[in-house]
Amino acid sequence: MIGAPRTVVVTGADSGLGRAVADVLRARGDRVVACGLGADVEVRADLTTAEGRTALVTQVEALSGGRVDGLVAAAGTGASRPETVALNYFGAVAVLDGLRASLAASDSPAAVVVSSSSTLNRGSGALVRACVRGDEPRALAVAHRLSRIGLGTQLYRSSKAALNQWTRATAVTPPWAGNGIVLNAVAPGIIATEVVTRTWDRDAALLRTALPQPLGAPGPVAPVADLIAYLVSPANRFMTGQVVYCDGGTDALMRRARPQEVYLRYRPRDLVAMWRASRRPGDGATGPTTPAGPRTPGAARRTP
Repeated sequence: MIGAPRTVVVTGADSGLGRAVADVLRARGDRVVACGLGADVEVRADLTTAEGRTALVTQVEALSGGRVDGLVAAAGTGASRPETVALNYFGAVAVLDGLRASLAASDSPAAVVVSSSSTLNRGSGALVRACVRGDEPRALAVAHRLSRIGLGTQLYRSSKAALNQWTRATAVTPPWAGNGIVLNAVAPGIIATEVVTRTWDRDAALLRTALPQPLGAPGPVAPVADLIAYLVSPANRFMTGQVVYCDGGTDALMRRARPQEVYLRYRPRDLVAMWRASRRPGDGATGPTTPAGPRTPGAARRTP
C-alpha cells in the first residue's frame, strides 16, 4: 500500500454491522480505531451520555494525533427505551460534530452514519423535530411518553429519520462541504446481524409485512459493509448528503417513482439570471452563475 494507512474511526465496532465494517476496512489496509462498549475495542465510551461522548472524542483525538480520514457512526440500538434516542441520534451527532475538525485535517475526509430502511415508515413527528432542533431533554421526554403509552417501537425509526434529516442538511454546509468532508447515510434493510438472526423466528412475520424486501430477508451483511467502506474511502470525493438505501429493494417497492416526481423551484430573479446566462455567447467557459437555490429548504413542486 502506498503511503500511510488511513485512520478510520468506527463506533459500534464491537458487534453487528459496525464490526463487519471494521473488518472490511482492516482487510483493505486501513487503521481502524474501534469504539464501543464490548471487548476488543480501543475506545470504550457510553454514547448515551454527554460524558461518554466527550470521552470518545478526546480519546480518538489522542490516538489519531488529531487527524481522522474516515468516520463510521454505526453505534445504535433498537430497544423501545429513551436511551435509543440518546444513542442513535444525539450520540452519533455529538461524535460527528466532535471529530469534524480532525476530519478536516485529512486530505480526503469522509463520514457515514448508519440509518435504517425502517425510516420508510412514519415515526413520531414530535420526536424527529426535537432531535433535529438539538433539544435532547425534549426528545427524551417525548421518548418517555411514547414508551409509556406503548409506542416505544417508534423510537428507533424516528431517531434514524432525524439522523437522515441531519445528514442531508449538514453535508452541504461550509464546515463540512467547505472543508471537503463528504457525509452520507446508509440505510440498510433487514440484514443478518446477530440481533436479527437471534430474533428472526419471533419477528419474521412482522418484519416481512412492515419492510418487504424483494431480494429476500434477512439480507446479507457484507454488501452493506462494503458500501459503507466505499463511502469512507478516498475513491468517494463527490457523493455527499445522500441517504443510500441498501435494502433489497424495499425503498423502490414502497416509494416507487415518488422521489423522482419532485423538482427544484427557483426564485424569479434566479430564473432570469439563468435565462440570461443561457443566452450568453461563447463556449461556456465562464458558465452561468449559480442560482441561490430553492425558495425555502426543501421547496419543491410536483409535475402537473
